[in-house]
Amino acid sequence: MKDLALTPDVLLQGYAAGIFPMAESRDDPEIFWVDPRLRGVLPLDQFHMSRSLARDMRKTPWALRIDSDFAGVLDGCADRIDTWINPEIRRLYLRLHEIGHAHSIEIWDGTQLIGGVYGVTLGAAFFGESMFSRRTNASKMALAAAVDHLTRAGFELFDTQFLTPHLASLGAVEITRAAYHRHLTRALAEDRDFDAVTPGTLQDVVQRMTQTS
Repeated sequence: MKDLALTPDVLLQGYAAGIFPMAESRDDPEIFWVDPRLRGVLPLDQFHMSRSLARDMRKTPWALRIDSDFAGVLDGCADRIDTWINPEIRRLYLRLHEIGHAHSIEIWDGTQLIGGVYGVTLGAAFFGESMFSRRTNASKMALAAAVDHLTRAGFELFDTQFLTPHLASLGAVEITRAAYHRHLTRALAEDRDFDAVTPGTLQDVVQRMTQTS
């Protein structure tokens, strides 16, 4: 299904119905809804933190920030040869961010944004849209920080849309459309505030996650 007249409210209705928008490429103005037969999800209590990742997070001088440069994360995710983030999608997600329904988890090296994850929140669900990395392990650290943040804020569903080998190595799994809708229904019945907790440091994240693993 294609729709060129999308609004932030229509996007949120789509997420609530279990579908999400994409474009074929950055140069294709058309946006279509996607409803995968199999859905990727990352159970918040099953994130796999390898020993090497935990070690790097303990030692890194990099900083963790939330929502300090949402546009920068969006642009970082689109900065690749093939991307589904066209100008209209960029505009819509910037607007979702402005109204409090889209957030970014960011990794910074001094004044440089080197990695991040962004997604949409609705109820107790986080719909992960994309992530990027400009340094080794930066996106993994951002994803770990996202899982930690969502867990502490009481979220119940981390939707990754599709399952990739990279996400599978971090604990993501694939479930049927019917199972996904059951999870989604439960998550949407709850009310969670993404801003209810503060991020702290990457060292805080790894300490919490290794204590509970």
